[in-house]
Amino acid sequence: MSDGLAKLKRAEILALVREYHQLTLAEQTSDSQVRVSGKVYDAEEMTHLVDASLDFWLTSGRFSQAFEKRLAAFIGVRWAGIVNSGSSANLLAISALSSHVLGERKINPGDEIITVAAGFPTTVNPIMQIGCIPVFVDVELPHYNINPTLVEAAITPKTKAIILAHTLGNPFNISEISRIAQQYNLWLIEDSCDALGSKYDGKMVGTFGDIATYSFYPAHHITMGEGGAVVTNHPKLQKIMTSIRDWGRDCWCETGHDDTCGKRFIWNWDDLPDGYDHKYVYSHRGYNLKATDMQAAIGLAQMDKLEGFITRRRHNFDALSKLLAPLSEYLILPEATDNSDPSWFGFPITLRADKGLDRTALTKHLDKNQIHTRLLFGGNLTKQPYMKHENYRVSGNLDVTDMIMENTFWVGVYPGLNESDLSRISEVIADFINLNQDGHNG
Repeated sequence: MSDGLAKLKRAEILALVREYHQLTLAEQTSDSQVRVSGKVYDAEEMTHLVDASLDFWLTSGRFSQAFEKRLAAFIGVRWAGIVNSGSSANLLAISALSSHVLGERKINPGDEIITVAAGFPTTVNPIMQIGCIPVFVDVELPHYNINPTLVEAAITPKTKAIILAHTLGNPFNISEISRIAQQYNLWLIEDSCDALGSKYDGKMVGTFGDIATYSFYPAHHITMGEGGAVVTNHPKLQKIMTSIRDWGRDCWCETGHDDTCGKRFIWNWDDLPDGYDHKYVYSHRGYNLKATDMQAAIGLAQMDKLEGFITRRRHNFDALSKLLAPLSEYLILPEATDNSDPSWFGFPITLRADKGLDRTALTKHLDKNQIHTRLLFGGNLTKQPYMKHENYRVSGNLDVTDMIMENTFWVGVYPGLNESDLSRISEVIADFINLNQDGHNG
């Protein structure tokens, strides 16, 4: 088949994909469910996906490179590298800090890394994966992030890093945490998986730490199905993370390319034969954490919608705040961290402990009315079954974390929700409170 005919057939296929979308998916069917999250897409994502599949380049390729450049430019960082999930991004970020290339700043087994227990387990799990000890510090309400006044008390001579998530898109107190990290020469990782587009002091989150991580799971701000990314401004960390992501190899050739350095068969290593093929020299304990080009193609189409998604999330959060404000006697409503402009992932709600309301009863009531809810992930991770077998340390107490475990849940603000959905959320919560003001849970 000639190139011209192939291009014509590809164009016909993509036109049919758009037609298919219009026939089967474009018409919005009524959905009685008020969901907490979901993918929002149109014909562009579908045509990008099919376009990538027609290349049949099954690993990273042209769409991956385009997406990485687009994401780095949006965040405002030197480099972005896509991976197969946000959890892998966290594993990659923390593993990079254990690299021998970092010399005296290398994190070693037995070192401590400060974090919080009120969050998602894969922010914490990589710490233990590399043999280090997570040190849990309590959080504060109504921001749901680490209490910065407690951090310095958690630091010991073994402390080497801080990893924190911007909870549900709300930035943690970056100015204070950055000050502490600099003063004590600690690495700082921003888990921005729930916070793409959030800003602090007018700058995108993900630009303050040494490394930041992102997730593109369908629930997140943009999606590529499964997928994630690491970003950094440090060339040395970029090289380390690229190596670990790509099996740990020393070679930096892009997938499908050979001999970029011009020395593929003339490198010399102490214990390998002279001229050992550089493509099979491994300088790190690595994995295959790459994403595929088909995933990246979807993500690239989503990037065109990202600003609109962020605007809608902020609008929905503000609308829900106003609707629920009359219930603040019973509910602790979320507030943005000072000097921040969150791109909210969800709307966290904490029941005031002295009002006799039961969270499980409320979330069951919401579910019965087809309004979906989620807990604030692991609640207090130290209480999770798997942590009985892990080594960790708690600095001070986790009283607020325990309150979140008992009394907090969140509802959605994602772009697929409309004004009617938000009103339903507030009305159903108000109905529950009215039925239970006397403290008897229904």
